Amino acid sequence: MAIDEYSATWVSHSSISDFLKCPRAYYLRNVYKNPRTGHKMTIVTPPLALGQAVHEVIESLAILPVEERLKISLVKKLDPVWLKITGKRGGFKDNKEEMEYKQRGVQMLINLQENPGPILEKAIKIKSKMNLPHFWLNQDDGIILGGKIDWLKYNQTDDSVQIIDFKTGKNEEKEDSLQLPIYLLVATNTQSKKVDGAAYWYLDRDDGIFEKKLPDAREAYERVYKIAKRIQLARKINHFKCPTGGCFACRPFEKILKGEGEFVGVSDTRQDVYMLND
Repeated sequence: MAIDEYSATWVSHSSISDFLKCPRAYYLRNVYKNPRTGHKMTIVTPPLALGQAVHEVIESLAILPVEERLKISLVKKLDPVWLKITGKRGGFKDNKEEMEYKQRGVQMLINLQENPGPILEKAIKIKSKMNLPHFWLNQDDGIILGGKIDWLKYNQTDDSVQIIDFKTGKNEEKEDSLQLPIYLLVATNTQSKKVDGAAYWYLDRDDGIFEKKLPDAREAYERVYKIAKRIQLARKINHFKCPTGGCFACRPFEKILKGEGEFVGVSDTRQDVYMLND
């Protein structure tokens, strides 16, 4: 049994997704550390870099008073953020590719500025240690669930919040995704307001906000807890095997181990960042 947060098994939407795709990919991304640097590793790609930059611009608005949020152009706010991912740090193979992705980001922010919707309503920012909202999913088992929610819109009428997740990719979230169940659990257990709704906001689209039905809280807990226990067992017995002997999820990380990736820097979370030229 874990007695503190440091010895607990931490799970999140991203780590659970890694495990469900391939236990080996989960291991290489969430457990393995480079023996030379002591860091975990991650692979940057242009879509990931784009999402990171756009999310950072939008999430910075939540702490501002409503009347201040759009005083400065969001496109102007993108420029200093983009400097963090420019060139190979964003996985871009050349300037042409980078400009194509940056223009996509610019258009997303223009779409949002022209149709701000919930951005011009009150919001709540979850305060947390380690900059990651988290709680004991099961303290007796030593499992912590964490998750960073993009936006919590506050409804003063009934003192409730709505979960809003910004989407920068072109694909829609699958119906069986654990993202909403996890965000519901995190929002319910890390702040005091009742959660009464959720929506995905596809920033690439003009009509990008899609309301989602909240999952049942008990069912959400059982689904997440069941997978978290599988992850905890895998870590305990050190069993992380790819079911196919090398799949789309673990193969990129195996290439890094073989020296086929290019090291491009260290992230804010002290991960060694690589890009693959293919």
